[in-house]
Amino acid sequence: MKLILALAIPLAAQVASEANASYKNPENRQRMIGTLDGSHRDARQKPKELVAALRITKMMTVADIGVGPGYMLPHFAEAAGMVYAEDIFPDFLARAKQKAAELKLTNVEFILGDEKSPKLPAAKVDLAFILDAYHHFDYPESMLAGIREGLKPGGRLAIVDYYKRRNAMSNSSNPDFAITHIRLDDKDVIKEVEANGFRLVEHREFLAGSQYLAVFEKR
Repeated sequence: MKLILALAIPLAAQVASEANASYKNPENRQRMIGTLDGSHRDARQKPKELVAALRITKMMTVADIGVGPGYMLPHFAEAAGMVYAEDIFPDFLARAKQKAAELKLTNVEFILGDEKSPKLPAAKVDLAFILDAYHHFDYPESMLAGIREGLKPGGRLAIVDYYKRRNAMSNSSNPDFAITHIRLDDKDVIKEVEANGFRLVEHREFLAGSQYLAVFEKR
C-alpha cells in the first residue's frame, strides 16, 4: 500500500496532462504560434474591452502569465506602465520578444518561469493576468503562491479561461473537447484560487457559453 501511495503522489500533481500533451513537442508549439497570436483572435478575446474592464492604467505593473507568442503584449504595453511577460517555453518567449521589438515596445521585461513558479519579482505587480492558460497549470498551488508573492498588497489576479462544459471550445468533431481538455470548471477554479490566499471580487461570463472572467484580490 505504501508503495502504491508513493507512486501516486507525483502523478496526482500532473492534473493538466491532457491539456499539456501537445505543448511538449517544439514542432507543435511552432505551429501553435499562428493560432495563439494575431488579430483573428480579437473578435473572441476582445483585448481592448478586456484591458478597459481590468482598469489598467499607466501607474500599474501588469504580469502576463503564460504570455505565449505575445498576443496581449501590445495592449498591455500601451495601457500599463510596465509589463512582465512570463512563459515556461523559451521558443514562445523568443517570439514574444521578437514581436515586442517589431512594435518597439520599451516597457516589457521577459521572464522565463517554470511549471511550478512564474518567477515574478516580489511585490512588484499590480495585476497578474492569465488568458486561456490557467487550465495548463500542473502545479496550481505552487503557481498561485508564486503569483501571490509577486503581487503588491491588494494586488489582483485576473483569469480568463474556458468552461469545462460541452461545446465550450470550438471543435466541431468533438463537442465534448472542453470536458477532457479543461482541468476545472469556473466554480472549482474559484474555490482553488480562494484556498490559496485570494478573495474573489468579480466573476462573470466573458464569452457566451465559452469563457468566463474571474478577478481576485490578494489577501
